[in-house]
Amino acid sequence: MTNSQTKKELNDEYQNVKYILTSTMRTKLLLTLYEHSKKLEELRENLKKPSATILHGLKELENKNLIRKIQKHYELTSNGYILTTNMIKLIENWHSINNSKQFWNNHDLSDIPEEMLKDIYLLKNVEYETSTTSDLSNAFNKYIHLLLKSTELKIILPIYSENHFKYIIEFLDMNEKSKLELIINEKILNSIKQNTDLEEKLLKNKKVTVKCLEQDLKLFLTCSNNFMSLTLFLNDGHYDDSQILIGKDENSIKWALNLIQCFR
Repeated sequence: MTNSQTKKELNDEYQNVKYILTSTMRTKLLLTLYEHSKKLEELRENLKKPSATILHGLKELENKNLIRKIQKHYELTSNGYILTTNMIKLIENWHSINNSKQFWNNHDLSDIPEEMLKDIYLLKNVEYETSTTSDLSNAFNKYIHLLLKSTELKIILPIYSENHFKYIIEFLDMNEKSKLELIINEKILNSIKQNTDLEEKLLKNKKVTVKCLEQDLKLFLTCSNNFMSLTLFLNDGHYDDSQILIGKDENSIKWALNLIQCFR
């Protein structure tokens, strides 16, 4: 398939998406029918619109094979269900991005795989924390507080930071059942080996599993049993520890685990 064919198909599909999203009534009908079928009077009650307006929207969606009428109930077709599922995902992705827009706008996203960016909606409940001129360590301190309350950690560490290693070692010493999976590049691994204390407490520690990557990642991801956090590099290539996303719900931790799996 040529690029021109692909662009034409995308344009055709865009027109279909635009047809749905530019109509409040068509969009609301799909969302209202998403969980289960409804009669006309139920739709009228939910949407607070007259029957004629609703019936017009229903007819348009029927013509697109997105809904069907069975006896007195209107329901989504399989096509309608798939479309609405992805429409909800689009709305949630937009909400998630908008909720932390300063974080996403200021940083290099090139090392976050495309499939993970498509699932940004899983981060819709994360907290955006930033340091201020009056508290330069705010973001870092909130991260360390959560780290020390964990029992298992998986960390993609893109920088050699003795300050971070200090607290990681404290985490390992606090609980005899603590476990750490540390994902680093070869340069950081060699730097740790040159530090006798770090080599002993990290590389020779039975609680620690170290995995070495060939590439230099531009993201710092931590995932534990009770939180996840993400810090990134600025677009100029410098690591930024002043802004952090912290998630404590199941979906954000799932997103973090999936991202770690991408690099395993």
